[in-house]
Amino acid sequence: MRTELHVPSDLKFLTIVENWLLGSLEVELGNHVDWPKQSNRLRLVLVEAYSNVVRHAHRNQPNLPVLIRLELKDRDIALEIWDHGKGFDLSTYLPPTPEDKQESGYGWLILNRLMDRVEYRLQVNGRNCLKLEASLPEEANSKLNSHSKTD
Repeated sequence: MRTELHVPSDLKFLTIVENWLLGSLEVELGNHVDWPKQSNRLRLVLVEAYSNVVRHAHRNQPNLPVLIRLELKDRDIALEIWDHGKGFDLSTYLPPTPEDKQESGYGWLILNRLMDRVEYRLQVNGRNCLKLEASLPEEANSKLNSHSKTD
């Protein structure tokens, strides 16, 4: 399954973006995923990625669209967030350290902790692409139910 969403660079659309992602995945995967756990994980990743585009890449330019693509193959998801900003030079990234009381830089850390693979490409045909990939584990109960015997 492939789907995409074009949305303005405005945080008031965040709920729409979240509902689109989670709704698309639920339609395809049904009850075979631990939705409380996985939806929290995916919501946090999406909020971080989308809000960074709005606040940094497209700062004060709500008319610039954000393109979000979702691809699902079996249980593997690939999420791409495309923006029109100048881009972020990852070579300048410094991971936050608690003793420095750093206020920024946690997003990249969060994305890499919550997803299996994170890739950032600068200036692909005038846009930047953040690609996030993960494999969704099957819910333990659905495994049990599919193999249980009836009494």
